[in-house]
Amino acid sequence: MSQTLTFACPTIAPRSMNMLVCGAEGFIGRALCDALVRGGHRVRKGVRHARHDDEVAIDYTADLDPSVWLPRLRDIDVVINAVGILVERGDQTFERIHRCAPVALFEAASNAGVRHIVQVSALGARDGETAYFTSKRAADTYLLSLPVAHHVLRPALVYGPCGSSARFFRSVASLPVHPLPAGGHQLLRPIHLDELAEVVVRLVEGSATDHPVLDLVGGTQLEYRHMLATYRASMGLPPAKSIGIPAAALGLSAALLDRVPHSMLTRDTWRMLQSGSTAPVATTAKLLGREPAGIETFVTPADALPLRHEALAAWRPAVLRGALAITWIWTALCSALIYPQAGSLALLAHVHLHGGVAIAALYLASALDLAFGVATLVRPGRRLWAMQGGLIAAYSLAIAIAMPEFLWHPFGPLLKNLPILALLFILFSEEAQP
Repeated sequence: MSQTLTFACPTIAPRSMNMLVCGAEGFIGRALCDALVRGGHRVRKGVRHARHDDEVAIDYTADLDPSVWLPRLRDIDVVINAVGILVERGDQTFERIHRCAPVALFEAASNAGVRHIVQVSALGARDGETAYFTSKRAADTYLLSLPVAHHVLRPALVYGPCGSSARFFRSVASLPVHPLPAGGHQLLRPIHLDELAEVVVRLVEGSATDHPVLDLVGGTQLEYRHMLATYRASMGLPPAKSIGIPAAALGLSAALLDRVPHSMLTRDTWRMLQSGSTAPVATTAKLLGREPAGIETFVTPADALPLRHEALAAWRPAVLRGALAITWIWTALCSALIYPQAGSLALLAHVHLHGGVAIAALYLASALDLAFGVATLVRPGRRLWAMQGGLIAAYSLAIAIAMPEFLWHPFGPLLKNLPILALLFILFSEEAQP
C-alpha cells in the first residue's frame, strides 16, 4: 500500500544531535554511523566490546531490562536500533535480539526523554510468519505504542559491497550456471545501503512524514533470476546458463542446512525468498527527493573487477578441493580394492619392487592417497598442498624413468598430472592456512 509523505523543509541546517546507534559494527549500523558523522552529529556507537571513547558496550543477549539502558541514554537525543540476526546461534535468538532487548531499549529511551527512536526492521515484518519476521514485528509494535517520536523502517533486501547477502548473491551470480529456486521468479526490489543511510539521516534531521512505518525499496523491481543476471553483467561476465531447482528440493535442503553455521539457506530464509521483497517505490522516492538507485547501478565500473575476483574466490577453492579430494580418494579405492592386484604388482615390478615389499608399497600408497583425500576436505593448508605436489612430482619422475612409454601413451596418464600440479599451485598460492 502506498504511503503519502509530507516534508518539513527547514531553512537552516539542523542542529548537531547526540545519537546512540546500536549495532554500530554491523553492516547497516556502520553505514548509519558514517552518514550521521558526515552530517555533523555526535555518534555514540553501541557495540559488543567497547574499545574507543565513542563506543559503549551493549549485549542484546543480556541487556533485557530497561534499567540497564538508562545510564547509556544520558544526553542522547536519538536512538537508532540497527541490530539484527538472520540465523539463530546459541543465546543469540530472535526472541532476545529482535524483541526483548529492543523493547527494553525503547522503554528506557522513552523514560529517559530521548526525542526520537528509529527502528530498522525488515520488509515483510508487517505480516510475515517466520520467527525472524514475528520477532521483528513484536518490537515494531511496541515502539509504535510509545509516546515518543518514532519511525519503523522496513527496508527491502539491502545491497552494499561488503554486505554478506550481497557477497552471497554476487558469488552465485558468478557461477557459469545459475541455480534458480522454483524457477527464480521471486520479486525483489533491493535498496542500496547508502540510500537507506541517507533516509535515516533525513528522518532524524526533521523530514516529516505522516506515517511512522516506512517501507523502503530501490528503484528497480525484478525477479531473482534477473537480479543474478544483472550482478553478473555488472561484474563483466558473459550471460550464464540456468537450471531450475524444484521448491520441494530447496525446502528439504533448507531444513538440512537450518543449523549449519553461517548457512545462508535456512527454512526461514527460504520462506522469506519465496514471499519476495518488494513494495511501491513512492515512499522512498519522496524521502530521498528523487528516484532511488536501481540495481543495475549498484556495481560501479571501478568495483567490477575486484568484486568479480571476490565472487569467484568465494566458490573456487571449494570446487578445486572437492575435485582434488575425489581424485585422491578414488585413486586409493581403485588401487586397494578395485584394480586387480596382479596388475598393480606388475607395474611396481618396473621400479624393482617385488613380493611382500611390493604388496606393502601398494597398500601404503593407497593409505597415503586416502589420507591426502580426507585431509583435503578437513584440514586444507599450504603444507598439505606442498606435500601432495611433492608426491605427485616424485611419482611422475619415477614413472617417466621406469616406464617412459607412459609419456607418449594416447590416454596421457602421466601428462594429466600437470593440471593437477597446476591446481595445487593455485591452492598453495591462495591458501591462508599454513
